[in-house]
Amino acid sequence: MIAYYLVYPILYLISLLPFRLLYTLSDVICFLLFGLIGYRKKVVVQNLRNAFPEKSEQEIQAIAKKFYHYFCDLLLETIKSITISYEELSKRFMMTEEAISSFKHFADKGQSIIIVMGHHGNWEWGGNRFGLVSPQQLYAIFRPLHNKHFNNLIMRIRTRFNTRLLTDRDVIGGMREHKRKGEMTATVFLADQTPTSKNVYWTKFLNQDTPVFRGTERAAIQLNLPIVYADIKRIKRGYYNVESRILVDDPQLYKEDGMISELHTRVLEADIIAQPETWLWTHRRWKRSKPAPKS
Repeated sequence: MIAYYLVYPILYLISLLPFRLLYTLSDVICFLLFGLIGYRKKVVVQNLRNAFPEKSEQEIQAIAKKFYHYFCDLLLETIKSITISYEELSKRFMMTEEAISSFKHFADKGQSIIIVMGHHGNWEWGGNRFGLVSPQQLYAIFRPLHNKHFNNLIMRIRTRFNTRLLTDRDVIGGMREHKRKGEMTATVFLADQTPTSKNVYWTKFLNQDTPVFRGTERAAIQLNLPIVYADIKRIKRGYYNVESRILVDDPQLYKEDGMISELHTRVLEADIIAQPETWLWTHRRWKRSKPAPKS
């Protein structure tokens, strides 16, 4: 409790900074994290080496440097979310008519959908921006923090602009309840997290054996929900654009084990390769080893 009341006023004051000063502060933090402290630098560089074995060490270091600048911007942009206005968010986080149409296509038929994406670009702003334009009620899956005060802060940030939260403890159960009530929803799955369950789908992702969370696939098939894939491209510092497309129109045609997981893994992989510096390389995505096949 004491830590929260000491830290929150600082976060709030940072959120009030104009963007020019916000990014100046980000540059300072980047110098400290990357240049002096080397925060998770070994993890970042090794992840990049494994993902892009064809790249030279000079190219790897260049991507790592760009990543740290993006990472610090992301942290401060998330803090900025405490007070950012609707007008400012809409200006800096753009959604084209083509992107919105993928939501509207199903809303016109009264259908709920699943949105699948990765930790690419600014997904925190993405959740709030989607909530403003989606004709379906947007739900983001949320893992509660242990500290209830910081947990409440994150919840306030993520629900400022019409987005609602669904805890990760019973996602499909919550989605069933929304369906029972007749609520038209769009539920966001971040599909590049490291699964804790042993029941996962294994595939190659960024040149490495990778376990994939089956939740997107299971929810789509069990609840008969189409899937829209969304990717957040960084246009320039502080500005993003969403690209989205219908990934699965009829999930009953994709019931073979792993088909949907493979689909969203491949499109995310392509987007990361296209803009590698804006993916979350500090994440220990490959800490699990693929089990040996049973004899």
